[in-house]
Amino acid sequence: MRDRPGLLSAQAKGTLATDFFGVDSVTLRRYYVLFVIEVDGRVVHLLGVTANPAMAWIVQVARNLTSDLEDAGRRFRFLIRDRDTKFTASFDEVFRASGIEAIRTPVRSPKANAFAERWVRTVREECLDHLLIYSRCHLETVLGTCVRHYNESRPHRGRQLAPRSPAVTHHTPARSAGATYSAASSTNTTGLPEGHQPVPG
Repeated sequence: MRDRPGLLSAQAKGTLATDFFGVDSVTLRRYYVLFVIEVDGRVVHLLGVTANPAMAWIVQVARNLTSDLEDAGRRFRFLIRDRDTKFTASFDEVFRASGIEAIRTPVRSPKANAFAERWVRTVREECLDHLLIYSRCHLETVLGTCVRHYNESRPHRGRQLAPRSPAVTHHTPARSAGATYSAASSTNTTGLPEGHQPVPG
């Protein structure tokens, strides 16, 4: 950031970055994906997929993430985000309560959130651009598989192609109201998600 020179290089281990991106289904319905990436370890947390990114939903998935991080004893200092109006003061407050300062990028400066932007490009080029998405559940299954591969198997130049630590954990995305689903079989990413089974909840 212009007002914080050297922030990423000096504080990478304590920095998160977040963003939304949209995915259109074959029925022309748009779904919004919210994720967080750890800048130093390149670990992606898929917060959720929704057709309606309302403030209450965004705040709740943020709480889910910060709760999981605290339970795991993981501490971060900064969260980089852009100025998308979906990110509200309530969203920032969730992270502030966990000791994480939200830093907004300058106007029209996507490179200031380069780590999040790069992951969006990666997931599109390596996964979504090759598939037809049928539903929210299908998209969650596909993204779950992509995130697991990215976190556990895919080499990263930013980590000198080092293997991923086996201790990586996965954040479970929040579902919309109603039944939740379990991706019992996440290897079928070319069609409808056969492994999705309702889970009482």
